[in-house]
Amino acid sequence: MKTLTRAAASAAALALVTGAIELLKGHVPVLSLAVLYLLAIIPVAVAWGSVFAVGVAIGSMLAFNFFFVVPLYTFTIQDTKNWFALLVFVVTAVVVSELASRSRRRAEEAEAAFRRLRDLTEERERLAEGVLEAEALRRSDALKTALLRAVSHDLRSPLTAILASADALASPGLALEPEDRLGLAETIRGEATRLDRVVEQLLDLSRLEAGAAEPHRELWHVDELVGQALAGLGAEAGRVRLEIGSETPPVEVDAAQVERVLANLLDNALKYSPPASFVLLRAEPGATELRIHVVDSGAGLPDEQRDALFQPFRRGAAGHGSGLGLAIARGFAEANGGRLWAQDDPGGGHLVLSLPLAERRAVVPA
Repeated sequence: MKTLTRAAASAAALALVTGAIELLKGHVPVLSLAVLYLLAIIPVAVAWGSVFAVGVAIGSMLAFNFFFVVPLYTFTIQDTKNWFALLVFVVTAVVVSELASRSRRRAEEAEAAFRRLRDLTEERERLAEGVLEAEALRRSDALKTALLRAVSHDLRSPLTAILASADALASPGLALEPEDRLGLAETIRGEATRLDRVVEQLLDLSRLEAGAAEPHRELWHVDELVGQALAGLGAEAGRVRLEIGSETPPVEVDAAQVERVLANLLDNALKYSPPASFVLLRAEPGATELRIHVVDSGAGLPDEQRDALFQPFRRGAAGHGSGLGLAIARGFAEANGGRLWAQDDPGGGHLVLSLPLAERRAVVPA
C-alpha cells in the first residue's frame, strides 16, 4: 500500500511539472524547460530514495519526448541534438537523485546519532540524579545520627543538671545554706541558658538545611553588628579587642543573621583561647567585600582539619560546645552572599568572614 501511494505521488509530481512546461513553452525555448523536471525528481529522491527518483527521471524523459520534442506525441526523435540533450538530462536527473538520496540517508544517520546521544544524556542525568539523591539520603542519615547524639548529650546534660538542682532545692529533708541555694539557682539558670542556646542552634541548623533562612537585607555598619554580637557574650566581651576603622563602608545584610555569625565566631574563639588571653576582631575593607578577621590565641588547627571545622556537630580537640556554631555561622554567611573560612595562622585560630559591600547608590537631588 505504501509503495502504491509513493508511485501515485511520483506520477502526480511528473504530471504537475509536465503541465507547467505546457503553460510556459510559448514563452521559453522548450528544451530549456526540461530542467523543470528536477522539481519533481529532487523531492521524490529526498523523500523516498533513488528507486522512485530514477523512475521519475525516466518518466520525465519520456514525457518530455512525447509532448514537447518533434515529432510530437511519439517517442521518435529526429534531431540528434535532441537525443544528446535528453541523455544529459537523464544523467543529471539520476545523479541529482542519488545525491539527494545520500543526503537523506546521512540526515537519517545524523538523527539516529542525535537520538542515541540524547538517550545517553538522559540516562546520565538519571544516574546523576540517583547519585545526588543517594548523597542527600546519606547526608540526611548522618545528620539524623549526629542530631540524636546531640540530643543524647547536649540536651540531656543540662537537663540532668537542672533536674538535680531543682530536686535539691525542693527536698524538704535537705538543709541548705543560703549560699548553697543561690549556687543551685545559678546552676539552674546557667544550664537553662545552655539548653536554650543548643535548641536555638538546632532550629537555626534545621532552617538552613531546609533553605528557609531567607535574609532580610538592610544597610548596616560593621561596628553596630559587632556591638550587638558582643552584647550577647556577657562578661567575656571584655576579652575581645576591636580594630575597626571609622571609614569602614557599610554592608547590606540581615542584621540578626550576621550578628549570629559574629557571636558564634567570637564565642568559638574565646572557648579555644587561654582564660587570660584576648581575641582580636579586625575589619579589613576591600574593593567589593569587607573581611572580618577573628583571631584567637589557641593552638590552631592542622590544614586537613580546617574545612571539617564547619561541618555540623564537629567539635574541636577540647570537645567544647555542641559543634553547631561554626556550621551555622557558615550557613548564615553564605545566605547573605558572603563566605567563611579558616586561614593559616601559626599564632592560633584565624577565621575570616567575608561580606559583600553595599552597592553605592546615587543621591537624587531634591
